[in-house]
Formats: sequence, C-alpha cells, structure tokens
Amino acid sequence: MKYYIIAGEASGDLHGSNLIKALRLHDPAATIHCWGGDQMQAAGATLVKHYRDLAFMGFAEVIANLSTILKNLKFCKEEIAAFQPDVLILIDYPGFNLRIAEWGKQQGFKIAYYISPQVWAWKAGRVKKMKKCIDRLITILPFEKTYFKEEWNWEVDYVGHPLLEAVGNYTQEEPPNFSTNKPIIALLPGSRKQEIRKKLPVMLEVSRAFPNYQFIVARAPGLDSSFYETFYSGYENVSSVSGKTYALLKNATAALVTSGTATLETALFGIPQVVCYKGNEISYRIAKRLVKIQYISLVNLILNKEAVKELIQHEMNVDQLITELNKILPGGEKRESMLSDYQALKTLLHNEEKASVKAASIIVDLGKHHS
Repeated sequence: MKYYIIAGEASGDLHGSNLIKALRLHDPAATIHCWGGDQMQAAGATLVKHYRDLAFMGFAEVIANLSTILKNLKFCKEEIAAFQPDVLILIDYPGFNLRIAEWGKQQGFKIAYYISPQVWAWKAGRVKKMKKCIDRLITILPFEKTYFKEEWNWEVDYVGHPLLEAVGNYTQEEPPNFSTNKPIIALLPGSRKQEIRKKLPVMLEVSRAFPNYQFIVARAPGLDSSFYETFYSGYENVSSVSGKTYALLKNATAALVTSGTATLETALFGIPQVVCYKGNEISYRIAKRLVKIQYISLVNLILNKEAVKELIQHEMNVDQLITELNKILPGGEKRESMLSDYQALKTLLHNEEKASVKAASIIVDLGKHHS
C-alpha cells in the first residue's frame, strides 16, 4: 500500500521514523512519501519537504510567514493528490495538519492522525471538526482516551508513548568526551532562539553557585554554536554539546529543562529536574487566559500531581533555581521522591507492544479495509 506522512517538527521526525520502520514490518512492500526530516528519510521514506522549512511558531511569526504557509499547503495538497495514498498519516503539528485532514477527507482519502493535538489544554472546539475528518485518532497520553470518550463520545486508540521506545532504544556506543571529571548538570534551554535568549542566561547564572559541578548546555541541532557562545563568557564551569542530548542526560546528575517533550525525556532517563518556562510577557498572559491545564510539564500532566517543580515566568529566577536545584542533587530532600515518581510514570506509560508497532497495525488495518 501507499502511505503519505506529514510531520512538521523534530519530535515528529523521530516518531515518524519509528512509525515508518513499524509500517514496513506490517507491510513490507509499502511505498512511503513524507514531509519530515533526516530520520524519516533514513528510515526509508521519500522526503518531499524538510520540516526546517515549516517551523513557524507564535502569533507574530505565523502572520509574517503566512504566504509561505499558504504556498506549502497548496503544494502539499497537489503532492498528495498526485500520489493517491491508501492512508494519509498526520503526526501532531495541528495548525497545518488539521487543514490537510479536512481537505483530505473531502477528497475521499483515509485519514489516520498519530499523536493527537493537545485539545484538552486549549482549542477544544477543534474536536468537532476532528471527529468529522479523522478516521482513526491515535493518542499517546493515557488520559486522552478517557477525555475523548467522556467529553466528546469519541472512541480513539491509545498506543502508549513513543518516547519510551526512543529512550529504550538508545544505547551509548562509547562515553562521550565531556572533558570534565566533575558531576554534570544538564541545561536544556529549548530549540528556538527566542526561548533560548530568555532562559539560558538565567540558567547559566545558577552555575556560579555550584562550582563543584560542570554545567553542559544541549544545543539545538538547527542552531550555530556561535549563537550560544555569546552567552558563555565569564563562566568557569560551562560548556556545550550538539546532537548528544541523550548522551548528556544519561550522564547527568540533575537537569534544568525547558517545558515540552524534553521534560518527559529527562524523566525517562531517570534524571531529577527543575522545569523552566519564561516567555514573552504578552504571549504568556494570552496563553494563561486560554490554556485550561494545571501543569505545563508532561511529567506532571501525566501523573496529575506536581512531581517536578515548575518555575514559570517571574518565578524562573536565579535564587529560586538554586533553591530547587539543591533539593534534587544527591542528598537533597526531593531527589528520592522524584525518582520514585518517575517509576510510577514509566508504569503508567508502559504498553506490552511498542507504540509505533501498535500505531502501524491500526494504520495498515485502516488501509486494508478501505483500499
């Protein structure tokens, strides 16, 4: 069968690559075209467009790049129409993918949506449209199945979280050369320039209070090392790595982490963390009014409790970061309880079958019954 997959960011590329491998297990003769990245291409799909050309975040950026976005949508529809897939597979990236889902359904394509938009946090009104144009919604967070059933009377598929697989598959071939004998505190300041500018200076200032530790920054793959170097001057115990985030987490004692997928990755590696968020003040105030959730980190959302400390906006300052970091370092009062919460998290997310394998069988089944 033929599959057309659309992923619009780095995490989608990772999950898409594992899905492609799983699709080939179920359907060895599969022909797969995709929008994604290097990992999806390496897994054997024909890459039509790289996600680097798609990443526009925030209200202002989207408006500024509207003509590019509209061109991308038009090009995408033309490509799908020419390819005529048995199943159109959309991975997260809702602003773009929900438009494609609506169009695809009108054209008579079968639509599988893997990794649901987080409509339980905001924009719940999208669900009405989603129900009309998505044949199978495949979710990765345990509470989502109940949410869609109870709130919207919609039976969706829960397959477990694909990060369990990504972290579980990770093997460190050789210890990375971090040029330090000191224990490591990992700094994960995010992947976009605007968020790094807000958070990294505060994180780095914390290093002065911990001279016996080495602070190592995980650089985002798409950004130059020169962008980061402007932040480092004057710090004794700071360095950085690129493309080695998992190696860094595996070797760290603790971490300061920007909210997002990284909070879950850090937890699955068993590294105590403080979650940091600081954004544009206006965007933050808008989001605070729109978003209806108690926590911002996936760890706390899944466990439905404050397992990891979240320092948001004004609370994300040097003094509070030092206080919270002390609590999770060896001997700190919160370290052991956080590690035991991580075990509970793994149990909650665990599924007998790998998420991507289960998702692939649902997608192949959808294609067979409707091709």
